[in-house]
Amino acid sequence: MGEGVDPTKMCQSLMDKVTQSKQLRSVTDPDLLVLFEDWLDELEGEVMAYQEQHPESDAAELSDHLGLSRSGAAFLVAKLRRENET
Repeated sequence: MGEGVDPTKMCQSLMDKVTQSKQLRSVTDPDLLVLFEDWLDELEGEVMAYQEQHPESDAAELSDHLGLSRSGAAFLVAKLRRENET
């Protein structure tokens, strides 16, 4: 099977579909975006908790632990670092 869930590709795919298709926007349930945001918030919480318990871990270890793709784990780590800097 694949490497796991890749939030980067999921986000990009969702944004492309919403941006490119008025028809999709008109039939998409607004609650879908809320569910996606809730899922991403929960995933970010899991990343932060893992990093607190394993401060020396890298994206590959995080990927293995959470069942994410390597690029997805790296994306989340970088996103959380950027948010902590601001």
